[in-house]
Amino acid sequence: MKKLLLSLAAGLALAAAASAPALAQSTLDKIKARGHIICGTSEGVPGFSLQDGNGVWKGFDTDVCRALAAAIFNDPDKATYLSLSSKNRLVALQSGEIDVLSRTTTWTLGRDIGQGLTFTTVNYYDGQGFIVRKKLNVNSVKELDGASVCVSQGTTTELNLADYGRTHGLKFETVAFATLEDTVQAYEAGRCDAYTTDLSALAGTRGRLKNPEEHILLQQVISKEPLGPWVRKNDPAWFDLVRWTVFALINAEELGVTQANVEEMAKTSQNPEVRRMLGAEGKFGESLGLGNDWVVRIVKAVGNYGESFERHFGPKTRNPLPRGVNKLWTEGGLHYAPPIR
Repeated sequence: MKKLLLSLAAGLALAAAASAPALAQSTLDKIKARGHIICGTSEGVPGFSLQDGNGVWKGFDTDVCRALAAAIFNDPDKATYLSLSSKNRLVALQSGEIDVLSRTTTWTLGRDIGQGLTFTTVNYYDGQGFIVRKKLNVNSVKELDGASVCVSQGTTTELNLADYGRTHGLKFETVAFATLEDTVQAYEAGRCDAYTTDLSALAGTRGRLKNPEEHILLQQVISKEPLGPWVRKNDPAWFDLVRWTVFALINAEELGVTQANVEEMAKTSQNPEVRRMLGAEGKFGESLGLGNDWVVRIVKAVGNYGESFERHFGPKTRNPLPRGVNKLWTEGGLHYAPPIR
């Protein structure tokens, strides 16, 4: 009787296993099987993500994708990029068309709930500003009462503009366009008195206008725009990997680990924090589904956070930006990454 019951139980277990749906393949497993990561990127934002003359995507956000490819494959070039407008960027992530969205996309409550997506961590603290023609003799946003303002559709920009108008009793004529290129072209063609978006993007846009010296950025910042990579909510392991990749870049800068010295420090450093981060102690990479030298790979590929910032926004670039609040917490900024331990 006992044997019969055991046999029956085993048969039921096999039947249940056969009828149950297979576990969904993880994002990391899909990426490894595919042989490259697919990143959602912008239509072209100077400093953040922009194709060079050879069609190669480069920028601060692009470096996050290169860092992920380096961590997974030890090859930063095993990342492909899908250019997305503000309107379709979140849909592309929801549908699984891309693995990660690393594209100047603000962290908000509305986006973080109910859409099946989640924000990983901030890699750039920004704020919304305005660009206007000098000939308007405007020095303040409040002087734009009644003005027409160009904005991109599908962004938080429209809501921020409306909120600012309601708060300060101002009326703006909002002129929205489907793509970033259309928005910039409309402003340059004089269809709007002003153009509003994130300050970092405005700085790059000004440099691309036909006569940059004829335009000025107003000093007011009307919103908080924490930017960073997004993933789908159904894969917490992938969320952890993307978030800790950004943390690794920040921690590397704080601990003095650079593109030039990372390999030597991995071998010789006696600092316990550095040793854990670079895989000389512990198995933290394995816990993420990677090799324990994952941070070594990342820093070799793109440098630390500060090196990436300098490369794309430093004083010698075409779109220089001050570090400002994007400095490390040890230097009065907001960037503070949890320790690897």
